[in-house]
Amino acid sequence: MAPAADREGYWGPPTSTLEWCEENYAVSFYIAEFWNTVSNLIFILPPIYGAIQTYKDGLEKRYLAAYLCLTAVGLGSWCFHMTLKYEMQLLDELPMIYSCCVFVYCLYECFKYKNTVNYPLLFLLITYSFVVSIVYLNLKEPVFHQVMYGTLVSIIVLRSVYIVLWVYPWLRGLGYTSLTVFLMGFFLWNVDNIFCDKLRALREKMPPVVGAVTQFHAWWHILTGLGSYLHILLSLYTRTLFLKHRPKVKFVFGIWPVLLVEPPKKL
Repeated sequence: MAPAADREGYWGPPTSTLEWCEENYAVSFYIAEFWNTVSNLIFILPPIYGAIQTYKDGLEKRYLAAYLCLTAVGLGSWCFHMTLKYEMQLLDELPMIYSCCVFVYCLYECFKYKNTVNYPLLFLLITYSFVVSIVYLNLKEPVFHQVMYGTLVSIIVLRSVYIVLWVYPWLRGLGYTSLTVFLMGFFLWNVDNIFCDKLRALREKMPPVVGAVTQFHAWWHILTGLGSYLHILLSLYTRTLFLKHRPKVKFVFGIWPVLLVEPPKKL
């Protein structure tokens, strides 16, 4: 049975294999998990800006793909949490795998000459995505998806640590910030899962706006969205340094980091 705090809403009973700790339709009749839905804006808007900037700077298309893949994750997650339908769950979870594969390719190709393609790595990542998709569609086991996603994240972390320790140590601040923010999100994701009953009981005693702060899955979105965005900045910064460009991190309104890349100086 659904918890007492859950309500019926526009999209009908959930069909997804996962439900999160946020009370269903508590805020809006049209959005199953309101805070888990709107928190995906961090996956959508900043990467769109990054993609536009990457295109304007004439940088490699794989980084354009990285930004757009992150946006796709946000759109899929928005649809999933808004409806709690199985089809929308797939629209969230499978792009997580595909986007990480793009991140892996970008990061492991940072030190290659321009206009080269690593076909073996490309084939491996496409095969990985295909196999994970087929197995998950048939297995429908969320833990399998989480393990496959975690494997890709671990590969990205190991490569990132290598770069900031032994190649470009002055990028440690950006690399460690990205990793720390992501781990904070992962911690809150676990708190949300393990202590859900206590969190729901706590929210019943709190004003709605204050209770929203305890929506830790929404915080997972915010922190992993920021961590993933910073990872793309790290990867792109590393790549453009290798290509002798002049990248600089700027802060929009003094808050949000963006990467501006100037072409190499003409001799």
